[in-house]
Amino acid sequence: MLIVMERDCSAEQLQKVVEKIQKMGFKAHPIPGEVRTAIGVTGNRTPLDPAEFETLSGVESAIAVTKPYKLVSREVKQEDSRICVGPVTIGGTGFVAIAGPCAVESEKQTLEAALAVKDAGAHMLRGGAFKPRTSPYSFQGLGLEGLKILALARRETGLPIVTEAVDDESVGLVEEYADMIQIGARNMQNFQLLKRAGRSKRPVLLKRGMSATLDELLMSAEYILSEGNYNVVLCERGVRTFADHARNTLDLSVVPAVKKRSHLPIFVDPSHGTGIREKVGPLARAALAVGADGVIIEVHPDPDAALSDGPQSLLPGMFADLMRDLGRMAPLVGRAMER
Repeated sequence: MLIVMERDCSAEQLQKVVEKIQKMGFKAHPIPGEVRTAIGVTGNRTPLDPAEFETLSGVESAIAVTKPYKLVSREVKQEDSRICVGPVTIGGTGFVAIAGPCAVESEKQTLEAALAVKDAGAHMLRGGAFKPRTSPYSFQGLGLEGLKILALARRETGLPIVTEAVDDESVGLVEEYADMIQIGARNMQNFQLLKRAGRSKRPVLLKRGMSATLDELLMSAEYILSEGNYNVVLCERGVRTFADHARNTLDLSVVPAVKKRSHLPIFVDPSHGTGIREKVGPLARAALAVGADGVIIEVHPDPDAALSDGPQSLLPGMFADLMRDLGRMAPLVGRAMER
């Protein structure tokens, strides 16, 4: 159920509707819009009678929501959501670039990468302190030490930090040291982790699972929003297919599909989507062209020596060239590089 409030409704009228929903045993989700506020209702297992709410003062209408993902649906919020991560705004007409190494390996490596992507025009810094890897013998990240290095890089560059959390404990640490929590592809359907992220005050970058459908991605986002955290950015990072010309198959068609069904912003990760350095640039430019709100790209000062994902990491000069290309392209598709 979606309850649409009148344009000039008072805070008191809004609160009374929220209280009524709560007294009925359901959860109320006020969603401010550009023109008016709507209230999403979750927790009901059977359809609600619109008449229960339409007689309340300040209510314009009550509408049944047909999608299983209620809070992320365009039915609940028609305008695009804008997510603030520090001084950076994700969504709207701006295009955001997140860049940095796959893994935090050392202070020197991380600072060198951070300064390089900052100089090239990146808006945020990525880097993994906790690394869920396919092999238990691969580098698993520096953990808390890595988070402290990322915090140092933020002080040196001013770039907000996004880094992955893999369990309840690491969510708490990421909240303390970083600006945005990443939920990786392998954890897209780790529902307890999604609920924990939903109770966080930090924005969340939610990556699509390697074999997840669009509906499954949106339902995972719904888990986060249903816990009260509405600051979610989706991310397409490639799905597993029979193709052998790239590490994964980057599904750019999901971007306009998300835009049609959901108000949440969506990023594209061409690094994981291809696994091949030379393919990252062309698909980053394609992501801008199809309507993505930003890209997240791996950049390493010495990819051949990287402890994780070296073959798909751009050299700093390559990333600088890509950022110039994106800056030239953005106005052609009604975008501007986020300041």
